[in-house]
Amino acid sequence: MVQPPNQQLAPESLDAKRAQTLKELEDLTGQISLSSERVATLDNEIAALKKDQTSITAALIQSAKTEKKLSEDIASFSEKLTGLREQEDGIKNSLKERRGALAEVLAALQRMGLNPPPALLVRPDDALASVRSAVLLGAVVPEMRQQTEVLIADLEELTRIRTSISEERGRLTAALSSQAEEKKRLDLLLTEKQKLQTTSEGTRQAEQQRAEDLAKRATSLRDLIASMEQDMQEVKRAADAASAQEQQKLAASQQRADDFASNQDRLSAQVNFASLKGHLSMPAVGKLVKHFGDDDGLGGAVQGDTLETPAGATITSPTDAVVLYAGAFRSYGQLLILDAGNGYHVVLAGMKKINVSQNQFVLAGEPVGVMNEQLIASTAPVPMGNGAPMLYIEFRKDTKPVNPAPWWAARLAGRTANDT
Repeated sequence: MVQPPNQQLAPESLDAKRAQTLKELEDLTGQISLSSERVATLDNEIAALKKDQTSITAALIQSAKTEKKLSEDIASFSEKLTGLREQEDGIKNSLKERRGALAEVLAALQRMGLNPPPALLVRPDDALASVRSAVLLGAVVPEMRQQTEVLIADLEELTRIRTSISEERGRLTAALSSQAEEKKRLDLLLTEKQKLQTTSEGTRQAEQQRAEDLAKRATSLRDLIASMEQDMQEVKRAADAASAQEQQKLAASQQRADDFASNQDRLSAQVNFASLKGHLSMPAVGKLVKHFGDDDGLGGAVQGDTLETPAGATITSPTDAVVLYAGAFRSYGQLLILDAGNGYHVVLAGMKKINVSQNQFVLAGEPVGVMNEQLIASTAPVPMGNGAPMLYIEFRKDTKPVNPAPWWAARLAGRTANDT
């Protein structure tokens, strides 16, 4: 008797199914666009907000949270699609392998339907043959019935799976459409917040240039953090010590120093970073593919965690912090260093774009950047994997790397380290 299918696809076949789902996801994403009416509705929604830092930041955090949940849903729907297609292929392969046996069953059933068994198998003039035919029929019919039931069950399961595939694809499309809308809302909110920044464009560009000059002279991430902190302290001391006449000449430095002091006061009022262990959310939905202390392939150990993210994922700040550095740095590409207070720093690298600027105060969950559509090769300590974007996350205490694991919440955003 042929058993019902209970087989798993080979690893390469499963990889092919995942690639098929990823390609479908990319195609659907490319096809989705917001109507001009929906964009106008979003514009009006943003325009109706109270135009201050607090309300805009709160809206940004909520929008980023919604977009992250949609990313989780999309990942879940994609995994379900892959699993359903694996089941579909398993049943189809099983049916293909049993094609000969099934053809015999169907042919026998067809003959029995056209010619009832007694007339076909029993000859009235031969009693012995009639007995033998009856014995044969008694042995064959239950076997055919069992194979027929298996065939019917397989076909019904194949129909159910194909219906489920269609339903999951519909859910995936709806989630992608909602995500596109949420990303547009995020863009509009970020633009509105940038308008509210008090620092003039000239001053901001001067600060950015100063930070880039320091980055060029720094030989390591540790040097960069130390030099940026020293620079901020020197600006504050110079502004505090300046006379009234000199302060007029150093207006930009004074403003920078005042902003720095204000942000440090705000940060000091927050919960001590060391006490947040077990409470921080990942900066994006994704899967941890490299952990602090893993072999880096160069004879050393990885000094942070690496998160595989969806293409174009929104990156949020894991904690309340002050932006110490935002810009390109050596092989890290676009680098963001967040000062979390009490000597702690959070380093994020691998983004396509950073949406915050130096000395800006950010809240936990506030969007700070966007990932690439795919991994950009660099010598930063991230695995190449399957070409998916990789976010490198490093925690430092007094400029020395520490293991981020104790800080992550037990249930991480999106897929967890246990999925690796």
